[in-house]
Amino acid sequence: MANSLPTEFDVVVIGTGLPESILAAACSRSGQRVLHLDSRSYYGGNWASFSFSGLLSWLKEYQQNSDIGEEGSTAWQDLIYETEEAITLCRKDETIQHTEVFCYASQDVNDNIEETDVLQKSPSWVASSTLIKPLDSACLSEETHPLYVSSYEMSAKDTTKNNGEVTDAAETLVKEYCRYKTYKHTVSDGAKDETKPILEDNSDPPKRNRITYSQIVKEGRKFNIDLVSKLLYSQGLLIDLLIKSNVSHYAEFKNVTRILAFREGKVEQVPCSRADIFNSKDLTMVEKRMLMKFLTFCLDYEQHPDEYQAFVQSSFSEYLKTKKLTPNLQHFVLHSIAMMSDSPCTTIDGLKATKNFLQCLGRFGNTPFLLPLYGQGEIPQCFCRMCAVFGGIYCLRHKVQCLVVDKESGRCKAIIDHFGRRISAKYFIVEDSYLSEETCLNVQYKQISRAVLITDQSVLKAESDQQISVLIVPPVEPGACAVRITELCSSTMTCMKDTYLVHLTCSSSKTAREDLESVVKKLFTPYAETEIDKEELKKPRLLWALYFNMRDSSGVSRSSYNGLPSNVYVCTGPDCGLGSEHAVKQAETLFREIFPSEEFCPPPPNPEDIFFDGDDKQPEPSGTSNIVMAKLESSEGSKNLESPGKHLQN
Repeated sequence: MANSLPTEFDVVVIGTGLPESILAAACSRSGQRVLHLDSRSYYGGNWASFSFSGLLSWLKEYQQNSDIGEEGSTAWQDLIYETEEAITLCRKDETIQHTEVFCYASQDVNDNIEETDVLQKSPSWVASSTLIKPLDSACLSEETHPLYVSSYEMSAKDTTKNNGEVTDAAETLVKEYCRYKTYKHTVSDGAKDETKPILEDNSDPPKRNRITYSQIVKEGRKFNIDLVSKLLYSQGLLIDLLIKSNVSHYAEFKNVTRILAFREGKVEQVPCSRADIFNSKDLTMVEKRMLMKFLTFCLDYEQHPDEYQAFVQSSFSEYLKTKKLTPNLQHFVLHSIAMMSDSPCTTIDGLKATKNFLQCLGRFGNTPFLLPLYGQGEIPQCFCRMCAVFGGIYCLRHKVQCLVVDKESGRCKAIIDHFGRRISAKYFIVEDSYLSEETCLNVQYKQISRAVLITDQSVLKAESDQQISVLIVPPVEPGACAVRITELCSSTMTCMKDTYLVHLTCSSSKTAREDLESVVKKLFTPYAETEIDKEELKKPRLLWALYFNMRDSSGVSRSSYNGLPSNVYVCTGPDCGLGSEHAVKQAETLFREIFPSEEFCPPPPNPEDIFFDGDDKQPEPSGTSNIVMAKLESSEGSKNLESPGKHLQN
């Protein structure tokens, strides 16, 4: 289908991460002809979410350092004219490093491993003219992957080939990966039916279901594992953009149910709202009054500069000590409300973060945060759907070999893909992972340490087992970074029943395992440990763990890149922050640079305002499909136009 792809566009976007997807949607919404490409087999880049086997496939690619789509590429050197020069793009993604996998769950050799989420390898492109229902996840299976369907449709044979069957490739992949950099701790034969830890006293051990690795693989489709752990502030830029543009209709959201704190080796729940504070049994009446007084001050701290002016140069923790807060309250405010690590946080930064936290309370629930069902990877896909509704064309597994630059003007005029096709455009937006080493020679990157864990229970038990929690573990050593933990239950559609999906994130100082393993050991115990004391028995059991480092390019300025034409714009990858504010700001800033007179992601047209005047003139052919698609999409969601936040569930 590559031969039917148009060769002229207004905007070419390379990479389907969140900022690129927002930009593509904004450009398409403003009437630009958009081509959105990605050499990967999935949407989202480093913002993607995977099923369990999809994650194993992704890991295997990185650990084998395989080039994506290199085979079958047409030589591009002969396609460059004398008046042109080429800027080559990177052949493989090098943003992920130091991947390490540990499997602690027992492996039952009698179980048949069934898995169908296999990466597709055949190149295809999908143009958008018919919108189908939103995907349930960022799975990589053939039956669900294309977001939009037009003249290209998969055959029924291909669609149902892997449905309900065990493919040899998938079984081989799982078995092979079990041998490849995976460490297993098996349970003794006596514990085949149920694992019963040995206790020194007569108290009954907590009842836990035995979960094997085979079960995790069989239920792999119920996992949606994020590469980057993010939440949405309920009063943040991303939520505002989702509601304003009506993109929120393409996804569903849940409210984070509780904020936790780790203090003196124990996990405690942090009271956030007024009701939580006065209902808390862990705070004395004096502490409740002190905390309420301080939080009330933080809501309008700008109106009382005398209260903090003398501490502008001091750290937030030093400032908190002057407010006569108890050590317990200081810890809650610093690490769980402001969510700032100790030393780098100034007083002003801490007050701003605390105010932002408080302002986000109550809009959708008792905490300030939302998260999308089926994983973070849904958000980029939602903006891709919006782009497609207004005429954008999508091509996955479509590699771009180089940018073609006119020597005289110094502007980029086209790209050359791996088929040797030249595609022209006015503007080019490129994810930074596609830029070559020569272009990024002077760039200094930071790193993010990430861990993904599958556990059998929550870090803090509650009456309901469907808790969504955020926990900040403060740094042990001065100058170190705090570790942010997000724990997701099965109702978020990110893990199987009776398990929890736990994400750990911090700024890197070493490898991810070296940065995060100490925190993992504090909160969890390996599943197959038999000689453990009573305290260890209370901890959640660790079934599976992944550690990796991800590149953080959020602080890189455009001037750091070598030889980029003026009409080539670079989008950075995920940052280490909890929210996605940086991605939204970057997308809006670049859009206003490219199209200063256009509105950024305006609201969709009202169905009542769309009409065809058949008496005077017929609508122009170039805009007809866009208007029809807008009418179809809007009529489907017209009941919700006045309440765009309806899909944001509590």
